[in-house]
Amino acid sequence: MPRHLIPRLVFADASGRIYDHPDLLMLTRRGEELALPRPGEVMPLPPESELFVLPGRKPVGLDPETGQAEAPSGEGEQAVAAFVCPGHTATGVAAYLKSPDAPTLPMFSYAAVGFAEGKLWVCTKKVDEDRRQVFAGIPRERIAKGAQRLLAAYPKNRLMAHLATCALTYCCPAARNLALGRYEAPLPTARTCNARCLGCLSEQPADSGFPATQKRISFAPDPKEIVEVMAEHCRREKRPILSFGQGCEGEPLTEAKAIAEAVAAFRKAGGPGTVNVNTNASLPEGVARIAKAGADSIRVSLVSARPGLYADYYRPRGYGFGDVAESIRTAKAAGLWVSLNLIFFPGVTDTEEELAALTDLVAAHQVDFIQLRNLNLDPDLYLDLAARHPGGPAMGLAHFRKRLKKACPWLEYGYFNPFLLGGKRA
Repeated sequence: MPRHLIPRLVFADASGRIYDHPDLLMLTRRGEELALPRPGEVMPLPPESELFVLPGRKPVGLDPETGQAEAPSGEGEQAVAAFVCPGHTATGVAAYLKSPDAPTLPMFSYAAVGFAEGKLWVCTKKVDEDRRQVFAGIPRERIAKGAQRLLAAYPKNRLMAHLATCALTYCCPAARNLALGRYEAPLPTARTCNARCLGCLSEQPADSGFPATQKRISFAPDPKEIVEVMAEHCRREKRPILSFGQGCEGEPLTEAKAIAEAVAAFRKAGGPGTVNVNTNASLPEGVARIAKAGADSIRVSLVSARPGLYADYYRPRGYGFGDVAESIRTAKAAGLWVSLNLIFFPGVTDTEEELAALTDLVAAHQVDFIQLRNLNLDPDLYLDLAARHPGGPAMGLAHFRKRLKKACPWLEYGYFNPFLLGGKRA
């Protein structure tokens, strides 16, 4: 964004039509702070992003004459936010005033959005150039044909049938890539989980106020079914990534025995590519088991490197933050590439105390890579939780990355699981 450019407030009327305000400027929310976006924090709305109207929430902008934050004076205005396409990390959340009867928002991220120079601008930063979840120009019919081909080729494979449904019904990017025979293939395996994450995508209690966005897998695939999916994907993709631990399952380390058996059989048959496990890293012995079987990497889900906030969000059952650190140590000792799936929330993740805790964790275990993902959750739910663990002033995503990199110069950033050769990013 040019330094002189400050987008105008974007809002919706009662019927959902979207306008830009003639007088008020765009504000962004970082934790409890409302402020103008900093230079470099705003970019044109990327293709394949979506705009959401936020019911029960009045938009808030800045009056440049008074310097005061205020809501538009009309009736029925609603706040608007952007759900930005993969590969981008939000630098600021939509600013709004919430009414007492406002419904809980569904599980998406809600980046601040404005309008200037004839286009929409959003508070986000592109953090990965990989196009593996870009589907522009790919006809839905091609994806459907790919899924149907897999069903016909493997009529008795329950995992293949599950993933075909994910591709066609839920439009899961990973499952669609499997149907297209490209990039990274998903390998969901776990029906259960040993955490009760506030923002769990596949299971929510009836009284949560918001439904899970994906249906959790209802069976445990056997190793033969898993190997068939792995081998099929590798026949079509030259740089295959094969990932356990998806949004439609629980915790894969609870199925470490089956995963290890599948990986070992796949490797014994000459199976190539990068075998990865997306995990909460709760069971160090499970990490050791899959490493011995021939896995290459793990990606550890992390909303906070501070044990208190970590526990309040993940609500673990039978493990603690110490086990997560021990799993990372175990993985590194076994020669695995270790990524952190850092679930970033502006104004919480980029605070002084969070940075200090994360720096200690990365430095102590020589973590290789950080994937900067967005927290998909009603912002107020997370801010209520984070308020119990204040972390100091926010520094912004750019300074956060720069300072962490300075402290840990070997560290790399991105958004997706990398393809590895010889234990290194290719």
